[in-house]
Amino acid sequence: MPARLRIATPEQVVAATESGDVRFLTKHYLAVLEDRAPGHSVEVRVPPYAAVQVIPGVRHTRGTPPAVVEMDAATWLSLATGELAWADAESAGRVRASGERADLSPHLPLT
Repeated sequence: MPARLRIATPEQVVAATESGDVRFLTKHYLAVLEDRAPGHSVEVRVPPYAAVQVIPGVRHTRGTPPAVVEMDAATWLSLATGELAWADAESAGRVRASGERADLSPHLPLT
């Protein structure tokens, strides 16, 4: 896992949640997703904080990945913690997803 994305300890997650550290929590939950769904067929982007490649399948090496999921940090944190369902995020237009493996619902929530 890249040094910039690390799974935090439970104590660090609690502290970041209490302080509202969106950057830290975004990277933590992306690292958890990367750990639980390793692969390179879907790129999950949460600008401006980070992006990860996950889910087994066709390996992406350059250019546009075969599947891309992009959302803002608030949406990502809501999905990761189970406060928001994938289908609800999609229907509300809070997630932009393209490609056949771009449905992250089998991997969420991450808590």
